[in-house]
Amino acid sequence: MSKYIWGDQETQFFFNLTPELVLDTVSKHGLDVTGRCLTLNSMENRVYEVEIDNEDSNVIVKFYRPGRWSKEQILEEHQFLLELLSSELPVIAPKVINGDTLFLAEEVGLYYCFFPKKGGRAPDEMNREQLEIVGRTLARIHNIGEQLYNEQKKSSRIEINVENFAEANLRFLLSKNIIPTHLNDSYEGLVNQVIQISRPKFQDIKKLKIHGDCHLGNIISRAEEGLFFIDFDDMLVGPAVQDIWLVTPGRDEEAQNNRNILLDAYETMRDFNYQELKLVEPLRTLRFIHFSAWIAKRWDDPAFKQAFPQFNEPAYWEIQINDLRTQIALIEDLDYSGQSDLYN
Repeated sequence: MSKYIWGDQETQFFFNLTPELVLDTVSKHGLDVTGRCLTLNSMENRVYEVEIDNEDSNVIVKFYRPGRWSKEQILEEHQFLLELLSSELPVIAPKVINGDTLFLAEEVGLYYCFFPKKGGRAPDEMNREQLEIVGRTLARIHNIGEQLYNEQKKSSRIEINVENFAEANLRFLLSKNIIPTHLNDSYEGLVNQVIQISRPKFQDIKKLKIHGDCHLGNIISRAEEGLFFIDFDDMLVGPAVQDIWLVTPGRDEEAQNNRNILLDAYETMRDFNYQELKLVEPLRTLRFIHFSAWIAKRWDDPAFKQAFPQFNEPAYWEIQINDLRTQIALIEDLDYSGQSDLYN
């Protein structure tokens, strides 16, 4: 089982995944493919829309990046989605085919699954009504996430904390000599400082199953059907606030007002512990550190070199160091209640 959010193995990518193999894989399940296969945007996995003859809509097939999640971890994601769907929550769950949701393409050793095609548009920003809908929906998702976590007593998914997102990522970056030599000590020292000041803030915080990557790009609006939550690939165990701050990530007055609107609606369906707001800046900082390690882990993938050409330049790491200094100042500004001038 993978112990890291970005997986254990470094050089397994998708070099052997061809359109012909995708079509053959889909047709093995009794689906009559026409031969049309469209690659959809996805950095982490490979996702295709495949046209099916004599069907009302096409099918989406998702191939998981090898070496990232274990079979058990992927199935836990699917179980969560199916549970949410059965509770009539607006999520897009994998299709169940002959009792299964996950399959293995043995030719290339890739796990894959099918999703129904559901078009939609990610909102650039949300109005009050949409924020209230998101707040209530997240509360219901978290109710089920807490129930499942308590019933199962354990989870194969990664927990978001300083050990997994800061310490493990830092060890990896240092072991691979990714950071320019003259910036190495500064980066290491700042991450260690983040670890020291952030760790106590996670104590006595309730953990549950959460979306984990609930930014606006993973919420889509579907015509008259409303808002849908998509892409639970980064499903985590962690505090509820992780999903909340990503929907309203800013620090200005408008962002804080939006967060208050969302939380007011959230509390109509579930209590929120406002002590968790002290985790917003630590969680933001962990995301910065994780992002760098994620790119480094995938650096041999040509798609990542194309998407992040500045990654191996000193300027990238100088920006990271400046951002960490800013984040440390923000974290240290929080008092015991998690409040600072940012949240007043």
